[in-house]
Amino acid sequence: MASGLVLVVDDEPDIRSTVKEILEDEGYQVVVAENAAAAREARRSARPDVVLLDIWMPDLDGISLLREWSASGALSCPVIMMSGHGTVETAVEATRLGAYDFVEKPISLAKLLLTIERARETTRLKRENDGLRQQLALPLEPVGSSKLMQALRAQLERLAQHETGILIYGEPGTGKESLARWLHERSSRRRGPFVAVATGNIPREHLITALFGAEGADGIQQDLLEQASGGTLFLDEVAELDPELQQHLASVLERRALVRSGGAVPAALDLRVIAATAQNLEAQVKAGRFREELFYLLNVVPLQVPPLSKRGEDVPELLRLYVDFFANRDHLPYRHFRSTCRIACATMPGPATCASCAISCNAC
Repeated sequence: MASGLVLVVDDEPDIRSTVKEILEDEGYQVVVAENAAAAREARRSARPDVVLLDIWMPDLDGISLLREWSASGALSCPVIMMSGHGTVETAVEATRLGAYDFVEKPISLAKLLLTIERARETTRLKRENDGLRQQLALPLEPVGSSKLMQALRAQLERLAQHETGILIYGEPGTGKESLARWLHERSSRRRGPFVAVATGNIPREHLITALFGAEGADGIQQDLLEQASGGTLFLDEVAELDPELQQHLASVLERRALVRSGGAVPAALDLRVIAATAQNLEAQVKAGRFREELFYLLNVVPLQVPPLSKRGEDVPELLRLYVDFFANRDHLPYRHFRSTCRIACATMPGPATCASCAISCNAC
């Protein structure tokens, strides 16, 4: 049986009811709208996986509504156009504006079901490809044979089986985002999106809109929280959020719903939140610089990433991994490094340790 939410926008009651009945029999959840105004309202309160949009409607035609959604950046799911009087020019314009496909009336329900299935599969594959491109940027696997890294991997394996919120603590450069991606790829949400938000890289004046979205005369501006629906939201360095954003985020996470700026109807959220920080948030709470309620919402399971200074024996393994990675990715000749085990040698006595790392080294 299928699953997912389909928004059916059509001014003909018989078509709405027939398509709704068929899709519900196939396991879909269905929301219907009789015109553009109702469609806008439906998209404010729900996040459909597919939209079936009629072209000819009395208040505003489907092409104009599609253009509105496309221009405002709110085209976050595939749109399948429906028409009984379509032309080649109309189909071309719909495709240019971002429509996935064009279905003629009278509708063949078998073809419609197949088109919906393909649209959802295309979206899923795009998300997977985006995730793979991110993975190819750097290795995700937690690397190292030290006892600290073995314990971390065991903890990560356990956490991947659950959907609880996680707060990752670690110094800058310890790979907190990579660990969050690793958890996502091994979780039940791996088919959903992974949305990473570096709060310090977004200007303060744009961060509220970026995180929580906005509504206005120009339509809906999609937010990062809704984009992560069905998947994982990674919030990097949450300690940098100002008090207003902390309060807003706490309210959203507690209710599992958000009201966009300028909007009135809550939009439900279905996501896992993994946050990260290099700071001591508990101390920040005691100092009054971080909201206590947000701390407890994020710090459901704390995960401490050990710094490299405490696991020097992992340096040779890390070096081999990254040398191989960059040499293969950039088609470079393999480099042999000398005196590279000095950090590891400082933590373990004897030249035999260096010999066992299989990297040319004069440190001992």
